[in-house]
Amino acid sequence: MIVLPLIAVITRGFSNGLAALTSALSAPGAIEALRLTLIAAAATALLNAIFGTLLAYVLVRFRFPGRTLLSAIVDLPFAIPTLVTGVMLVALYGPASPIGGMLGAYGIKVAFAPLGVLLAMLFVTLPFVVRTVQPVLSELDPAEEEASFSLGAGAWTTFVRIVLPALRPAITAGALLAFARALGEFGAIVVISGNIPGTLTAPVYIFQLVNQFRFEEAAAIATLLFAISGSVVLGTEWLIRTKRSES
Repeated sequence: MIVLPLIAVITRGFSNGLAALTSALSAPGAIEALRLTLIAAAATALLNAIFGTLLAYVLVRFRFPGRTLLSAIVDLPFAIPTLVTGVMLVALYGPASPIGGMLGAYGIKVAFAPLGVLLAMLFVTLPFVVRTVQPVLSELDPAEEEASFSLGAGAWTTFVRIVLPALRPAITAGALLAFARALGEFGAIVVISGNIPGTLTAPVYIFQLVNQFRFEEAAAIATLLFAISGSVVLGTEWLIRTKRSES
């Protein structure tokens, strides 16, 4: 189910060497699409590493009304079809929406702009960081934090010096998974980006190549994305195994 399709894509894309890849990358907007994808995915990994870690900390360390509901909401991006996510973002931030219109008055364009691409990636990848950090945080002994408080350290100092070092491998793993997932996001982006120049990402560019029956070029770009995301996933697995062996 996995190996045979992968072999088929690689064979189709590189049956004539690098000709298909060179042709695909030389098309107008191709390099820009790949650059936008990598930059937006990297920004997504960084931002979700921060927000996902803070959200995981809140879910593990605090008890408050609505905590169960908040935990369920975190998993919504796993359940919502990505096309629906794109429609939701357009409805919220589109030019005709109240929020989109208000932001537009200040020159901030979300829908049909690179910022919308970033928001779509952030939405679909947040659970990867939260659910990677949360179990590690649950295993940490709160007594260490309590000891830090008793010695006069503040909440931020305790988090940075006691909690964060223990969470660093899990945060890195979650961020890498978010990066790999963001690279391949298509459904939400094709809606929120409007499929226009300047907002084109690599997966959407692959879709355009397929619609133009340029299958070899589409397979070559797809293999390139797979190589990047696959390397990230393998690196994440190695990081997790290393952390477990050290424990």
